[in-house]
Amino acid sequence: MADAPLPQPISPTSPASADDAPLFAPRKQIYPQAVKGRFRTIKWIVLAITLGIYYFLPFIRWDRGPNAPSQAILIDLANGRFYFFFIEIWPQEVYYLTGLLVLAALTLFLMNAVAGRLWCGYLCPQTVWTDLFYAVERFIEGDRRERMRKDKEKLTAKALAQKTLKHFIWLMIAWWTGGAWVLYFSDAPTLVYELATFQASFLAYVWIGILTFTTYTLAGFMREQVCTFMCPWPRIQAALTDEYALNVTYRYDRGEPRGSMKKNEVLRKQGLPAGDCIDCDQCVAVCPTGVDIRKGLQLDCIQCGLCIDACNNVMAKIGRPSDLIAYDTDMNVKARMDRQPEVRRIVRPRTLFYVGIIAVVGAIMIGSLAMRQSSYLSVMHDRNPLFVRLSDGSIRNGFTIRVANKNLDERRYALTINGLSHTKLDIVGGEIDQEGRAVLLVGPDQTLEARVLITSEAIVLPSSTDLHFTLTDLTSGDVARMNDHFKAP
Repeated sequence: MADAPLPQPISPTSPASADDAPLFAPRKQIYPQAVKGRFRTIKWIVLAITLGIYYFLPFIRWDRGPNAPSQAILIDLANGRFYFFFIEIWPQEVYYLTGLLVLAALTLFLMNAVAGRLWCGYLCPQTVWTDLFYAVERFIEGDRRERMRKDKEKLTAKALAQKTLKHFIWLMIAWWTGGAWVLYFSDAPTLVYELATFQASFLAYVWIGILTFTTYTLAGFMREQVCTFMCPWPRIQAALTDEYALNVTYRYDRGEPRGSMKKNEVLRKQGLPAGDCIDCDQCVAVCPTGVDIRKGLQLDCIQCGLCIDACNNVMAKIGRPSDLIAYDTDMNVKARMDRQPEVRRIVRPRTLFYVGIIAVVGAIMIGSLAMRQSSYLSVMHDRNPLFVRLSDGSIRNGFTIRVANKNLDERRYALTINGLSHTKLDIVGGEIDQEGRAVLLVGPDQTLEARVLITSEAIVLPSSTDLHFTLTDLTSGDVARMNDHFKAP
């Protein structure tokens, strides 16, 4: 048997083996081309509205009275308050925040059930700020072809000046983004003055620096990588979608077989199959993530609709019907190929379920806000000891009470305790009136903590007796109640 030939080493010019192939494909620079059309206009409108709200909302004033901040939306961490126009949320009302998060999640699910990644394509902060950065880049350095040409050529003084100006404007946008964020946590005009005169707290400058860096990096450099690799929503929405959800779809029943415009015209005259797609690649050129939508629905696609505008512009030039790319479903594409009627079911059990849950959660939150009281009572029994036997044989229990006055003026409250007869009430932090009630004075929008001592003159008592604490606002008559227990041997 002849000896097997020895393996030859791979030369530097030889093709690499499969084992030597890189694990990750290198990043391809994407140069999205500007496009005009219906969906691009919608994106500009959404961008203007969302950024206008974000940047200028902290400066809107709302008169709440002399003892409350006048900023319409304010997250007052120092005092544990969240102000939203006429609504004031206290720390113990964190369930309202939970309700808002539930509503946000359900709205996101509903949007996905109706038309796929609408959030990603139009409302996501990453999309909005990246669009703004792209607009600055095009205005200074030119559109797709000009930017590609400049990046290939040797850097000139003009190109360097353009890039410097571009990055300066990017940094200013990112800086104002971070600055606007901290304005939601303090009085905006005051904080702007303090920031400008370097009198603001060190923490404010730190957060502005962090958000400036993240905005500049994510919107200026990482861009589509955030949507493709960092964001979990594409993976989640893929599990939530169904066959009726509208997505940006290449209608291959119309587009295939592809070919040049002249070739396809010849085929049509001969009665042979010819698609409307002329393989111009404009749908790829305008895509902010570099997706070729003709390959089908892909994880990278953010469903922004710019490829629809680009394709419609081409179809108008070559005299073919619009919407070769449109919000559609693969199910409808196959139905048209089989000469079957299309099915569009926006209203279906899935969407009705989401709408119903949103309505229920929203109604609960609105009802809770409408019926919530302006006073809050908390009672905590002493843990150690649970009770004390005095020298005369009577039993005393100690309680710590906390009274919250959510009104914007000073209020007097009366505390009464029922459930146990022949008792004596003492309070530290208040006074006892002639009727035997504990009276407390609580400042506007403040919380008062007091110590209550209840002494029973009875020598024989059950080991636990129910107590009913009633707090009455002597101004408005509002009542807050809390139950606890009187402990005995």
